[in-house]
Amino acid sequence: MTTTLITGANKGLGFETARRLIALGHTVYIGARDPERGQEAASRLGARFVQIDVTDEDSVKAAAEVVRRDAGSLDVLINNAGIAGAGKPVGEVTAQDMQTAYDTNVFGVVRVTHAFLPLLETGATAVVVNVSSGLGSLAATTDPDRVEYHVALLDYNSSKTALVMITSQYAKAFPAIRFNAVDPGYTATDLNGHQGTSTVEESADIIVRMATIGADGPTGGFFDKDGPVVW
Repeated sequence: MTTTLITGANKGLGFETARRLIALGHTVYIGARDPERGQEAASRLGARFVQIDVTDEDSVKAAAEVVRRDAGSLDVLINNAGIAGAGKPVGEVTAQDMQTAYDTNVFGVVRVTHAFLPLLETGATAVVVNVSSGLGSLAATTDPDRVEYHVALLDYNSSKTALVMITSQYAKAFPAIRFNAVDPGYTATDLNGHQGTSTVEESADIIVRMATIGADGPTGGFFDKDGPVVW
């Protein structure tokens, strides 16, 4: 049995990823802040619900304890929860705006990973997938021929860059665990008012692929549907 936790999984990419992994035989914990929405999503999918607010240390620790008591270990962690940020012009972004974006997109990933590492280390083929973005790529956002060049979001973009480096550092520190970041692409979700050009079904492909790589898969990388992301 493969036990998987997905944060921010009551809708969008997290929900679709959960659906796909359940179909592959995973026992999936749907992580969500809102108990009603999370439980509803879990019931629809045939998953288990665990309440988790990635910005709250006590909430994250409590979620880890629930999974520990219930499953004893964790095979796959997908850090999917994220926010879009303030959406302001670069010069109008404040330190508070940055802190708010980082609290979910960066610090939230560290909180969750730190809390669940003991459970991941008990498994033989543990995998962590961090959902980043092409907007976190230095190469893509400085290339005028790339769509990412035209999206200037100081808080969101930089938080996704930081997430890739965090992934790399965890991968080096824990070689027995496969740590990778992924770019699902510009996906039509609530995060962007459903303006994205890819469906959740299409964009979940890379998350599912990297969640199922096994012990001989890559680690410390940044991938999209076409392979390694320029960074």
